[in-house]
Amino acid sequence: MGKVFQCHKISEGVAEGEAVLSGDDIMFYLIEPETGVVIEPAHALEGKSIAGKILIFPSGKGSSVVQADGLFQLNKRGNAPKGMIIQYPETVLVSSAIIMDIPMVDKVEPAFYQTVKDGDRIRINADEGTIEILE
Repeated sequence: MGKVFQCHKISEGVAEGEAVLSGDDIMFYLIEPETGVVIEPAHALEGKSIAGKILIFPSGKGSSVVQADGLFQLNKRGNAPKGMIIQYPETVLVSSAIIMDIPMVDKVEPAFYQTVKDGDRIRINADEGTIEILE
């Protein structure tokens, strides 16, 4: 068993996968739906795929239409993140995660952000309010 951190459930479910960390807010409309690769110029994740990963990011950005449709297009093609850890949730992303059955959590212990690294294998259990960095 790895390190376990407390969090707050936004969208129910359990997801396990590789962590991908972004210090930049995410505009899901600037992610290629066919690949899950971030195409936004100068973004922290430019050229990286979020498909099937646990996405750790501050917040969403852009209008409600581009947020919801961008995530929907990724989900429709099987390239959405498996789970999301967000610092500043917004209504559109919260409702989109719930509708698309993507586990989402927030209010994570500060120690998590000091411990987790890009590429770590992590498990979100939104139902129990835990995030585990697997070893």
